Amino acid sequence: MKWLAVFLLAAAGFAQSPEPTVTAGDAEKEQLDLSKAISEAGASGIDYIRALERHLAKYPDTKRRAEIEKALAKSALEANDRARVIKYGERVLKAEAASDDLQLMDAVIRGLLDNDDPDAARRALVYVKMYENALDAMRPRYAESHMSEGQWTAQVDKGKARAIVLEARATGVIGNQEEALRLARLSWDTSPNAESAREIGRWLLKLGRKPEAVDYYADAFVIEDGRATEEERARDRKRLGEIYVSLYGSEKGLGDAILAAYDRTSAAKTARLASIKAKDPNAGASQISEFTLPGADGGEPIAISSLKGKTVVMDFWATWCEPCKIQHPMIEKLEAKYADKGVVFLSVDSDNDHSVVAPFLKEMNWKGRIYFDAGISRLLNVSSIPTVIVLDPNGKISSRMIGFIPERFESMLTERIEETRAN
Repeated sequence: MKWLAVFLLAAAGFAQSPEPTVTAGDAEKEQLDLSKAISEAGASGIDYIRALERHLAKYPDTKRRAEIEKALAKSALEANDRARVIKYGERVLKAEAASDDLQLMDAVIRGLLDNDDPDAARRALVYVKMYENALDAMRPRYAESHMSEGQWTAQVDKGKARAIVLEARATGVIGNQEEALRLARLSWDTSPNAESAREIGRWLLKLGRKPEAVDYYADAFVIEDGRATEEERARDRKRLGEIYVSLYGSEKGLGDAILAAYDRTSAAKTARLASIKAKDPNAGASQISEFTLPGADGGEPIAISSLKGKTVVMDFWATWCEPCKIQHPMIEKLEAKYADKGVVFLSVDSDNDHSVVAPFLKEMNWKGRIYFDAGISRLLNVSSIPTVIVLDPNGKISSRMIGFIPERFESMLTERIEETRAN
C-alpha cells in the first residue's frame, strides 16, 4: 500500500494539528475528514476502499474525485476485487485518454471479458486500443529502462502479444470468430506464449477444427512461459486430454503430440530470439561476457568476451552527474598509469537520452572511447551514478565502488585494481 500512503500524504499533512474551525463543505474540512477516515482504516486494503467510497458518498462534488477514484482502482487491483477494478478502472481510463497504466488497462479488460458478455466485450475493445497505443509509444524509450534495444523490444512485444490476445477474445465474443483466430495467431507471432496458444485453440474449437486445436492446447501446456500459472497449465492439460479423447477415443498417442509441441514451441522461441539478436547482439544476454557495448560515437562496439584474461574497470556515469565530471579525469589518469599492464578501462554512459552525450563530450573534452550502457547496468545492478565496477580476468565482479570520495578515489580504485590483478 506504499503508493496509497504517498497519495494520502497531502491529506494527512495537518492531521496532528488541532481541528480548525470550519464550515460544512469547506475544502479543509473535507481534507481532514479524508485524513481521519484513512487513519482509521489502518493497514487493511478493503477498509481503505470502504473509507474512500464513504468519502465520495459524503462529498459527491469533491474536486478530488478523479484522484480518489484512481486510488480506488489501484486499491481494488491490490485486493483482487474485479468488480471494483472495472467500476473505478473504467472511470480512470475514460478520464485519462493517454494513460500508460498498463497494469490497470490489462485488469479492466480482463474483468470485462470474464463472462463473455458481448456488450462488455465492446467496451473492452476501446481499452484494448489504448493498451496497444501505450505499448507502441513505449518502443522508442528503451534507454530509459537501462535495457538494450533488443531486450526492450522483447519486453514490449510480450506486452503487445497480451494486448492482441485480449483483442482476439473481445472480437470473438462479439461474434467474429474468424477475425478472433487471426488476431490470436498474430499475438503468437508477436511473442510466442501460452495465452496466445490457448486462444488459438479456443477459436479453432469454436470453428469446429478440433485436430488443429489439439496442437495449440499442447503448445499452451508445454511452452516455457513465466506468466503461465500451474493452475492454468493444469487446465490446459485437462482440456487437451478431453479434446484428444473426443477425437481418438483415448489418450494413446497424446504423449507424441506433447513431445512434438515441445519441439515446435522451442523452435518458435529460438527463432523469435534469433530475429531480435540479428538487430541487437545483447538480446537474450544473461551473463556479463555475453554483452557487446556500442560505441557512443558510432564506432566499433566492444565485446566483453574479447577482454577475457584482462582486468576490466567499468565506469558508469551520466551527463547530469556532477561528481562524474570530477571523477572522470582521475580515471583517465589511472588509465594512463595502467596502459600496457593488462587493465582495460570502459567508460559507460547511462543517460536515458543518448542525444545529449555527444555535445557533453565535446564540451568536457574527455579522451578515449565512450560506450553506451546497452543493458549491462541492469544485469550488474547498477542503481546509482557514479559506480565503478572492477571485473577480474575471468569476467567476474571483483569490486564495486558506489559514489565518489574525491580525496580518496584514486587510491581506493588503485588498491582494488591491484587486488584484482594479484588474485
